[in-house]
Amino acid sequence: MLDISQLLEEIKASPYQEETIVAPHTGVVTFAPIKEGKRVRGPSGVWKEVKGTLLATIERERNPKPIHATEKGKVKDIFRQYEGTFVEAGTPLVSIRHYLSKEEVLGIILRKALHLFKAPERAKYYFTPDVDKKVKVSGSRSVTVQNGMELFIMSRMKRETPLHYEGPEGLIYAVYFQHNENVDAGQPLIGICPPDQLETIEEVVMRVQTEWVEKE
Repeated sequence: MLDISQLLEEIKASPYQEETIVAPHTGVVTFAPIKEGKRVRGPSGVWKEVKGTLLATIERERNPKPIHATEKGKVKDIFRQYEGTFVEAGTPLVSIRHYLSKEEVLGIILRKALHLFKAPERAKYYFTPDVDKKVKVSGSRSVTVQNGMELFIMSRMKRETPLHYEGPEGLIYAVYFQHNENVDAGQPLIGICPPDQLETIEEVVMRVQTEWVEKE
């Protein structure tokens, strides 16, 4: 059984994620006036319509494309050897050290602690009408699933197919798919919490909510 408390302590010991921003396509790179150790902001707004800090510009066929930070954090490395040079798609440009938020910490813990039921193929997924109604009225954690239960409708290429749940009995603790959006094969649809793990998970969630200090 996963030691959730130990996992939380490990995250506390190294509460960062590092993300490397790469060239989206070929072109000539010009870096923005940024420095190592300085903070950058990620996208903001209701729809993330406000771009993050400008990191660089890549120009191809006289068409400049700005490259923005995708997360808030501190600039760790700037690969200045590529300044003014022609680079291939995927070339690393800037790395950012991002301090994990409460939501991200909970996401990491839950994805390891819960039983993840994953999409068998790329498609759009919907709860069956009865389950969908219960989720909308009382929330996903009001739904208990059993192995073999018809739980989803899988929609692909104008074809709808019922999809049965496979896994241990438990509550739908987390929902990872969005209505009317495609989910790639292998990505989680829901996270199931077995009854004997519910109290432990709730305790850790409360600890994260009360103890984790958000950093800019």
